[in-house]
Amino acid sequence: MSLTEARFHDLVDATQQNLEDVFDESGLDLDIENSAGVLTVKFENGTQLIFSRQEPLRQLWLAARSGGFHFDYDEEEQRWSCDTSDELLSEMLKRFTLEQAGVELDFDEI
Repeated sequence: MSLTEARFHDLVDATQQNLEDVFDESGLDLDIENSAGVLTVKFENGTQLIFSRQEPLRQLWLAARSGGFHFDYDEEEQRWSCDTSDELLSEMLKRFTLEQAGVELDFDEI
């Protein structure tokens, strides 16, 4: 069963807020901007993570230094997973922040 539009927006809003909280509490020197459904995290070294909602597809998209990734929400498991690799968003973010910022953060609650 696909997500309703309202449920999708609620999930993305909650996910983006949780991401902001993790980054805010990390102590990293970074800039966070959330505008029009797009969350941008800019690291001190100039690299970025960009999270955007793709409403027609009901997906959360992530652009990172290593590429672009699309995530579907699994209602049963209550988590975002990559539509091509099935890797969890939390696992990818842990790897990307280590690669891009040199710090391992805990995204298990995402």
